[in-house]
Amino acid sequence: MRANYRMQRLHVHADLSQNTAIETTPEQFNYLANVLRMADGTSVLLFNGRDGEWQASLTFPTRKRILLTPLEQARPQPEPSDLVFLFAPLKVGRMDYLVQKAVEMGAGTLQPVMTQHVQGKIGSLERLQANALEAAEQCGILALPEVRAPVKLKDLLERWSPERRIIFCDEDSATNNPMMILQAIAEKQLALLVGPEGGFSDEERALLRSLAFVTAIPLGPRILRADTAAVAALAVVQASAGDWK
Repeated sequence: MRANYRMQRLHVHADLSQNTAIETTPEQFNYLANVLRMADGTSVLLFNGRDGEWQASLTFPTRKRILLTPLEQARPQPEPSDLVFLFAPLKVGRMDYLVQKAVEMGAGTLQPVMTQHVQGKIGSLERLQANALEAAEQCGILALPEVRAPVKLKDLLERWSPERRIIFCDEDSATNNPMMILQAIAEKQLALLVGPEGGFSDEERALLRSLAFVTAIPLGPRILRADTAAVAALAVVQASAGDWK
């Protein structure tokens, strides 16, 4: 069931059940009352990543408080996405975009990976989580992605379970078309690895290509920026081997 994009969606931390009112946070109050100027009795959609999506009624018990009362479930809670997105951190503005688009494209886990040529850094996991949450609110996503702490590429590969295939975007691939490679993948558990703005080092590329659970794919005849490459790769993976099939 697709999301209702005509109604305002809001993430809450509390459990959701019929007629159990929830008080907004000060930030949510300001957004609903002062930015959107919502009136008493307005309907909104609530989700918490656990209990599905609920249609709720907004009321003002006082001028400075808002209560949200779930009335009926609009959508049940889906199974979380199994796609793991591995990415080298970018500079702040572009990394915000990268995280938001990864969530929109169905990533279930966000794993920052530190590579030799990485130019960005993870200042705080809270910022990644906030960007992921914003994307989920705007795009009708109910299952919030898991955000993991950064890990070095070598350490990640040493601990990796071979049951989950890693697809990595290799600009040195001999072909331009990733579709035939992806369509031949039989594994159900997938991870996508996108490198830094400077690309993978020769050592990293050789290590990745030496592992039986890693598959290299091209992304066409042009060199793409890291954030563009991530969106393009997520699209072709979802279309050929993921949840677009």
